[in-house]
Amino acid sequence: MIECPHRAELPRPEPEPLSETCPECAALGSHPVQLRMCLVCGHVGCCDSSPYRHATAHFEETGHAVMRSVEPGESWRWCYVDRHLVS
Repeated sequence: MIECPHRAELPRPEPEPLSETCPECAALGSHPVQLRMCLVCGHVGCCDSSPYRHATAHFEETGHAVMRSVEPGESWRWCYVDRHLVS
């Protein structure tokens, strides 16, 4: 993994997830494939394998660059700006 310059801008401690699922999918009656959490604000959105790609849409709307998986057993982080996994 690569050290990401956007990671230094993240709040400490990490925000709590704002929901247990993707609220946009829930409102649409859709089912997310996997969930991602924004490390700036705690928004939870569905992954790019989900029909609506709400985590990516959140980045595109807000510019919040770094997210992490909230799936059990996964601890990786992704930077949308630099397009790579980050440490």
